[in-house]
Amino acid sequence: MSIRDELVSIIDRLDAADADRLRTYVDLVLEDRNSFYNLEDLRAWIDGIRERSSVVLARKDVNRLEGWNVDPETGVISHRSGEFFSIIGIETTNASREVSGWDQPFVYQREMGVLGIVRSTFDGVHHYLLNAKFEPGNTLLYQISPTLQATYSNLKTAHGGRVPRFSEFFVDAPEESVIYRQWLAEDGGRFFEKSNLNMVVHVDATLLPDVPDDFRWFTLSQVKQLLLEDNYINPHVRSILCHI
Repeated sequence: MSIRDELVSIIDRLDAADADRLRTYVDLVLEDRNSFYNLEDLRAWIDGIRERSSVVLARKDVNRLEGWNVDPETGVISHRSGEFFSIIGIETTNASREVSGWDQPFVYQREMGVLGIVRSTFDGVHHYLLNAKFEPGNTLLYQISPTLQATYSNLKTAHGGRVPRFSEFFVDAPEESVIYRQWLAEDGGRFFEKSNLNMVVHVDATLLPDVPDDFRWFTLSQVKQLLLEDNYINPHVRSILCHI
């Protein structure tokens, strides 16, 4: 019997909530035990997606952005649908900072978003389903991101696209499946009064659809190892899993 198996046999005698958390620590400290991929597989997967990408970015005059308007009086930049976000101006006064006041633009979003990770168990080990997600502002374009990373505009398909994959596991998720659910604030130096709902939901493997090729199962240990390397793990994965 391995050291892990001995520890798990002891942990299984504890209260269910404590046992689940301690089992996670054992997997994190002792070994990866990923039932599908080793760390080299996962690194090659995201690197390959980046190398094969045909995405081209080009700077464009803000006044010529399709679907976006610049208010001639206020200078506010907003989408013609009224969804997504806008760029507003804020004056700060009486601040106990390097200076007492300043003006700056902020990203303002009236509605919030959902940042969620699906967890499932294979061979007795928790695995986390993560996505190689493209965002035009990402360093290297693609980063390893949560299972679901969507605003409510995305969930309502305000952009005319498809319903985000795996969103059915987070919208009206049954309480017994929710491992973690908290509102966490975004960077207050750039976003104005912005929070997102961070979630981890446990889904039985038998209920999962086929996993697309731009998703992979990770152990917590593998996520932690990739955090030691540049520009692999996106900041939302860090914020969601930091409680574990």
